[in-house]
Amino acid sequence: MTTAPLKEYTHEELVGQPIGAWTSQAAWLVLGGIRAQLAVEGLTQPHWWTLNHASGGPGKWTRPTLTARLGKYDDLGTDFDRVYDDLVARGWLTEDAGTGAMTLTEAGEAARIRARERIAPVLKGAHEWVDEADFVTTINVLRRIVANLGGDGNLPE
Repeated sequence: MTTAPLKEYTHEELVGQPIGAWTSQAAWLVLGGIRAQLAVEGLTQPHWWTLNHASGGPGKWTRPTLTARLGKYDDLGTDFDRVYDDLVARGWLTEDAGTGAMTLTEAGEAARIRARERIAPVLKGAHEWVDEADFVTTINVLRRIVANLGGDGNLPE
């Protein structure tokens, strides 16, 4: 991670930069860092998403509802049933036999916290040397670009 400011460029030099190239490079670096740290715990990014959703909404999610929610973010061709089965086999996730509602166990919550701590340096590094107001502006600009191109520019619920 960089520990020094970047070279400054003029408005004219920056305005014509390819947004796709810069957003792709940022995404690869952030996602690569996150995925590498999760792999140390034997997890994939879909495991991480599942742990977070189950933690944030105990009993709210079933396999179909969570797969519908997460599938739009998946770029790995994930078999979400295998992810859920794996988390159940680890004893980190339970499913209600009647409703199918998923809930994290204490061990699952501990694993989620470990994973969060493991990826924290990656996320912190992404914010290094970036003013909070600039970060917020960047997120809003990216939301607008997504919406302009027909995507959902709203924050995930």
